[in-house]
Parts: sequence; structure tokens; C-alpha cells
Amino acid sequence: MLDIVKVGDEVLREKTEKVTVFDNSLKILIDAMFETMEEAEGVGLAGPQVGVLKSLFVIEIPGDNIKKAFINPVIVETSAEKTVNEEGCLSIPGQYAEVSRFSRVAVQAQDETGRPFTLKADGLLARAIQHEYDHLEGRLFIDRLSEADREILLSRYEKEKNRKKKSRKRR
Repeated sequence: MLDIVKVGDEVLREKTEKVTVFDNSLKILIDAMFETMEEAEGVGLAGPQVGVLKSLFVIEIPGDNIKKAFINPVIVETSAEKTVNEEGCLSIPGQYAEVSRFSRVAVQAQDETGRPFTLKADGLLARAIQHEYDHLEGRLFIDRLSEADREILLSRYEKEKNRKKKSRKRR
């Protein structure tokens, strides 16, 4: 299991570097990312969220039988239409907001062996790809909110975090 980096940590604001070595250590990292994401009950996890500034993310959508690593991804096509849906992030646990994203995307990436692939996605998979891709660019879903909504969400997060700290101290 890996530690998930929380909002406020500078690593979440850094741009990632391309993965150039496809070896066993990459496979171990990807497996650990899947395990960490599953334990945290998420659908996606990007390198920066575990302190790794490499261009990769993993996504698993159990109901759709999707479990895939995306290495060096590039979104190459987007739909004209957008949809608004609730999003959360493992780096800002317990906080959710309505976010507008493209309804459909096409992404080119490499798998864990370095083999290239192209995937067209819609629905939750398209949303997850865009969300995780943002992490590789140093963006969080809260950056897509109005300044006022972002401040409210971050304030709520801090209050909840402080409440949990106090609760642990009393035990």
C-alpha cells in the first residue's frame, strides 16, 4: 500500500515526467497503485497522488469490468458536448462537487509493457480519464470550480480534517 498525498502538498501541483523505462519496478508501482486505490474505494489514482511525478494513472470501474493502467497518456479527441456530474478525489477525501467535463474522449497511452493503445471512452470512464489526466498536469478537480465554491469545499475539508484529529486525540 502507498500513502495518498493530500491537498496542500506541493507534489499535487507539479507536472509529471514521461515514463521511459518499462521494467519490473513500474509493474510493482502500478500493482501498488491499484491496491491503494481499491483500499481507498476510488476509481482512479495518478502518480502524483502517491508522490510519484511520472505520467501514469490507473483506473478501475468494477461495474464496467474496466481495470487499466494509462502510461504517458494524451487526450487526442474530445466531444463537443459536456456533462456535469459530481466528482471527488482521494487527495481531498470526503469532499464532492459538480464538475463539467467532456462527455466523450479518446486517449492514446501505453500499457505497462510500453505497448501503445488508443481508447475511446464515455460516461464514468471518460470522466475518470479527464480527472486523472488533470493530476498529471498539476491540476485538481477543485481548479475547475468557481473560486467561491473552491474556498467553501476546502474550508469544509479543513474543518472535517481538524474534527477527525481532535477525535483521535480523545481516544
